[in-house]
Amino acid sequence: MKILIIEDDENIARILSSNLEKWGYQVCAAKDFNNIMETFHRFKPQLVLLDIVLPFFNGYYWSGEIRKVSTVPIIFISSKSEDMDIVMGMQSGGDDYITKPLNMNVLIAKVQAMLRRSYNFVNEIEYLKFGDIQLYLSENRVECAGLSVELTKTELLILDALFRKQGAVSGREEIMERCWQGDNFIDDNTLAVNMTRLRKKLQTIGLEGLIKTKKGRGYFLEREI
Repeated sequence: MKILIIEDDENIARILSSNLEKWGYQVCAAKDFNNIMETFHRFKPQLVLLDIVLPFFNGYYWSGEIRKVSTVPIIFISSKSEDMDIVMGMQSGGDDYITKPLNMNVLIAKVQAMLRRSYNFVNEIEYLKFGDIQLYLSENRVECAGLSVELTKTELLILDALFRKQGAVSGREEIMERCWQGDNFIDDNTLAVNMTRLRKKLQTIGLEGLIKTKKGRGYFLEREI
């Protein structure tokens, strides 16, 4: 597995690289912070560790640029720990968030969990249906009435859990287990932020209101025509 580190503090980047390489990962630390996408396309990583405060353009910008071409998992690493910073990171395409100073054991656990859930997701069937909506598991996209939108790995797993229930309620803990597979370091609002981002994506193909909230229990699908 290849991991791209986008961190302008050379000492932190070196520590991250050293620890990840000990676990057998192939690591590339970005050097040209004015042209991150060139490094991204050349290295073709399976996961990105992305700082927020960077020269030229911030991490939110680069996350958005990566999301234009890839669904690769992105973990933000930053000294910014306010809720709004975390929300902005998720809304710009991030899958998870860890704050500095870095606890290397926590970071390694998050990396392992993210890679496990993203790449061990075996599609025993090609797609799932809910009414006239198709969720294409191997293509990371959802389609309805000829319109489709690409999903991140987290968004795909959320919809996978909901589609399999066919309108019945999926509990919050059940969805989190499906998406994060027992990762004890997931922040409480991670699911909520990913759900908000997913709902906004669904709106772009006419599926506003597809995901409903059952207060105190979880989420379910309801097709409004």
